[in-house]
Amino acid sequence: MPYFESPVDGVRLHYVDYGPAAGPVIVFVNSAWLGTELWEFQMLPLAAAGYRCVSMDRRGHGRSDDVWGGFGLDSLADDLRGLLDHLGLREVTMVGHSLGSVEVVRCLTRHGDDRVARVALVSGIAPGVVRTADNPDGVDPADARAANEVHRRDRAGYYEDGADQFFGIGLPGIEVSPAFRRHIIDRCLATTPHASIAVQDLAVAVDVTAEMPKLRMPVLVVHGTHDFSAPLDVTGARSARLVPDGTLKVYENAGHGLPFTHGERLTADLRAFVDGGA
Repeated sequence: MPYFESPVDGVRLHYVDYGPAAGPVIVFVNSAWLGTELWEFQMLPLAAAGYRCVSMDRRGHGRSDDVWGGFGLDSLADDLRGLLDHLGLREVTMVGHSLGSVEVVRCLTRHGDDRVARVALVSGIAPGVVRTADNPDGVDPADARAANEVHRRDRAGYYEDGADQFFGIGLPGIEVSPAFRRHIIDRCLATTPHASIAVQDLAVAVDVTAEMPKLRMPVLVVHGTHDFSAPLDVTGARSARLVPDGTLKVYENAGHGLPFTHGERLTADLRAFVDGGA
C-alpha cells in the first residue's frame, strides 16, 4: 500500500496512483471527511483512458495516520506539495473539491506553480464561505459556529441529516441509492473525530480571497446551482472572477456532491480541460 511521509512532521499519508506513469497527470484533492473514494467516478474512467490519476487521504482521513496536529491550511498545503515532490510530478492538473479547493490555492501561493499547469475547483469553498471584510455576502459567522457545534455533539446525526442536501436528492435527474447514500455517510464517519472537527473549524474560517489573483494558470470552476454547503454566488462565481484566467461551468440542479451525481459530465469536462491545455 503506497505511503509517503509528510514534510511537515513525518506523518504517513496514504495515496493512490492509477493509470499509466507517462499519461497526463491529474491530482485530485478531497473534501473534508472523505478520502480518495470521493473521486471514484472520475479517477477510474480517466485512468482507463490513459491519464495518470493521483490522490491522497488527508491526515486523519481514510488510510492515512491518525494524528493530533497539522490541520492548519499551511500544513495541509505542505502535505499536498509533499505528494507532488515525492512522485516527481510535473505539468499537473490539480482538482480540488470543497475544502480541497483552498488547499490547492494555498499550495500554489505558498510553494509556487513549477509543478502545476492548470487547476479545477469543483464545488469549492474557495475563496471562503463565511462573511468577512473581503466576503461581505458570506454566511453569518454565528450560523457557521452553530453548525459546527451540532457537528461536535453528533457527527453521525450531522452527516445523516445533511446527506440529502449534499447529494441534491429530490432535484430533477438526481438518482442516489439508499445503499450509496449510506456508504458515503460511513466513509465520513471513518475519518477520526479530531480530524473531522479540525477540518470543519478550518473550513468555516478560511478566506483566500487575496490569494486567488495570484493563480497564473487556467482555472476551471465547476459549481452546482443548488450547492447549499458552498453557495454558488459566494464561492464558485467569485473564484472565477478573482482569478486572471477563469472559466465558470454551472451545473443546473446540482448540489455539493456533484462528483457523484454528475460524475460522467464532470469527468468529460475535466478531460476536455486537461486536453485543451496540454
